Amino acid sequence: MKKQLIPAIILLSFGIFIFQPSHVKACTGITMTAGDSSRIVARTIEWGGSFLNSSYVVVPRGYTQQSFTPQGVDGMTYTARYGYVGMAVEREEFVAEGLNEAGLAAGLFYFPNYGQYETFDVAQKKNSIADLQLVAWILGSCRTVDDVIEAVKSVHVISIDPRASTVHWRFSDPSGRQIVLEIIDQKPIFYEDKLGVLTNSPSFDWQITNLNNYVNLFPGSAPAQQLEAVTLSAFGAGSGFLGIPGDVTPPSRFVRAAFYQATAPQKKNAQETILQCFQILNNFDIPIGIEMSRGQTPVDIPSATQWTSAIDMTNLTVYYRTMYNSTIRKIDLRSIDFGRVKYRNEPLDPVLQQPIQTLSVK
Repeated sequence: MKKQLIPAIILLSFGIFIFQPSHVKACTGITMTAGDSSRIVARTIEWGGSFLNSSYVVVPRGYTQQSFTPQGVDGMTYTARYGYVGMAVEREEFVAEGLNEAGLAAGLFYFPNYGQYETFDVAQKKNSIADLQLVAWILGSCRTVDDVIEAVKSVHVISIDPRASTVHWRFSDPSGRQIVLEIIDQKPIFYEDKLGVLTNSPSFDWQITNLNNYVNLFPGSAPAQQLEAVTLSAFGAGSGFLGIPGDVTPPSRFVRAAFYQATAPQKKNAQETILQCFQILNNFDIPIGIEMSRGQTPVDIPSATQWTSAIDMTNLTVYYRTMYNSTIRKIDLRSIDFGRVKYRNEPLDPVLQQPIQTLSVK
């Protein structure tokens, strides 16, 4: 009886997040390489329906967890071979983004209406893992993208509840290789993401094809043109990007992210590139309330973009800022002894208030 109660508890705490289609469930991911060859993956996570209660977890080698299933906490048991730091949403088990001590980065992005997992089979529950726990399992198990591909073949990825939105995943390693995993028609499909951009639905291959609709875009300013007796000239700088979509839908964010990333000048080292990633992703912050119909009351949170992270796979460092504190904070995995550290789960923001510094002017 106890096991039957556990899914209900999970869904009470998480159901508002995963079942409401009217709220922004958006993520935008980019990838940058510094002049010193440091590899960086960065992303946003959005949800305008409620506070996500986000935290970071420090997971030591040898730490054992068990997957949720629709029946309870009775799915696959897995033990971390590699220590990692992850950023979780709603529950500490649901790691949405993270980095392990081998330099492998992994993250989930929402993928509504296009993915389809296997139907949960009780007979396969010992090899079944919930979609929202796949990142944690991969970070604890794999060193490289190739390891990820082999690992996924050995498990059944399931949903805790069939009403929930599906997700897809991004995996990157320090070699610069990046893949996207989507489970469509109950089959895992891997895409090589040579562009390094990811958002949400539709599928990744569609998003890449859709970029062809913007072949006319280019950096800089468009040259003046003569239209009969009228001279047409740009109002200001950047007119080469006239026509780039400005809405917050996943296809539009994918296009913007691709062009902003591609035209960004390469920085000389990892730290400069990390700061550049945060600056680029500032353009993808989603104001609270825009997903609401007129007359609906937005949730009392500062932004639909609840946090932004950047991961330096080369130098094993996780950076983040949040809607409550725009100060960039970092966790250096090189300073953690994953053979001795204890498991930790800490809120991203101990205080839910943006600090403001008063300058003394005399």
